[in-house]
Amino acid sequence: MDSIAHIFQWLINLGGVVFLPIIICIIGLFFRVSLSKAIMSGITVGIGIVGLGLVITLLSQSLGVAIQQMGEQYGSSLSIMDIGCGVGGPLAFSTTLGLLLIPASLIINFIFISLGWTRTLNVDIWNFWFAIFLGLVAYAVTGQYWVGILGAITAIMLQWLLADLFQKRVSSFFGYPGIAVTHLMALSGAVVAIPLNWLFDRIPGFNKLNADSETLTKKFGIFGDTVVIGLIIGLVVGILAGYDASQIGQLAISTAAVMKIMPKMVAMFMEGLLPIAEAAREFTSKKLNGKQVNIGMDAALTVGHPAVMATALIMVPISLLLALVLPGNKVLPFGDLAFYAFGVCLMVPFFKGNIIRSIVGGTVYLVICLYMSTWLAPTITEVFHLAQYDVGTSGLITSILCGLWPVTLFVLLLHHTGYIGLGVLALIILALLIYINKIRKIEMY
Repeated sequence: MDSIAHIFQWLINLGGVVFLPIIICIIGLFFRVSLSKAIMSGITVGIGIVGLGLVITLLSQSLGVAIQQMGEQYGSSLSIMDIGCGVGGPLAFSTTLGLLLIPASLIINFIFISLGWTRTLNVDIWNFWFAIFLGLVAYAVTGQYWVGILGAITAIMLQWLLADLFQKRVSSFFGYPGIAVTHLMALSGAVVAIPLNWLFDRIPGFNKLNADSETLTKKFGIFGDTVVIGLIIGLVVGILAGYDASQIGQLAISTAAVMKIMPKMVAMFMEGLLPIAEAAREFTSKKLNGKQVNIGMDAALTVGHPAVMATALIMVPISLLLALVLPGNKVLPFGDLAFYAFGVCLMVPFFKGNIIRSIVGGTVYLVICLYMSTWLAPTITEVFHLAQYDVGTSGLITSILCGLWPVTLFVLLLHHTGYIGLGVLALIILALLIYINKIRKIEMY
């Protein structure tokens, strides 16, 4: 097991830009894709990762810095640092729990697929980190390593369950046949969006409002275009940050550029993945008695959609305003500002691309996340201490996008019922996986 852990550590140390293309190439060969096509698929996915990284870095270094300056001007009473979910991967994979769970997850996944207990083959190894993070939370709360393993396995099964349930809706909305999003952070938002959309349908007047990206462009001309929306947001944030005219202009163009470039980078990502997904369907149809298998991938595939990007950008200034006015909140949004798209991307399909509903629903979700990330700050800080991960501050730290209902559920269960409650949750999730895939073969959404 130690040798396997060392192999995965070596792969992880290569960086996602290198190891994910390697994994994609290997998966392609397994599904009988020709060597040349498998290599090109891996390279193309790698190019997409580089492109997405450049765009996110641009967003973080431009809009993120401006928002930080806004926070310094208006949010001095907010004492808990939002370190951002971006450090989650390095944190998770710096622990023995993280390294052990990579091969364990892959092995369990193949067993579940063979038994017909899940339709999701999760090759998004980088985003195993969130399930591992939940395991570290369980370890931090109980002080017992084996409970951390139980927590991580429970989280892994939870992401398969949600990916199976939501694959049909997500795939059809974004146009990705044979692909399932397995990023638990994104899947968590979908769970919240379903009851919110039910509620929105029953609010007179509000239920008639519909503004997807095409409708906005038709009604408002260029001012409804998502690129122009990005430009306007950049202008407003630059003014509120106290920038001079040159800085405001640069920020506005940078934000508009993100709106334009992001979809093109996602398209490059999908160009590499689609041959693998098609080969997987053909292979499983022949070798697994027709069992449907979807390739589990990162939510990065969805963040380039105009409705997702528009919602995420508008939520940036909203988040700062909420942080200032919500009584009891102690978190100053910063680290997660560039990652809001990953929190709301799977909410958008359940709002049918309606940007108004997405913004309102995302705002409600953000309120919950701010309060939960405030409450969870001591636990999240302890997780970093357990991993001996230096974050450069001695105070409490948190992540807005780690203040999600799965983290809260785990902590509440462990505080009030101990490992027994977590074990019962694992059994419930397992039973649901078997029920929806083996007994009833349900596709809820």
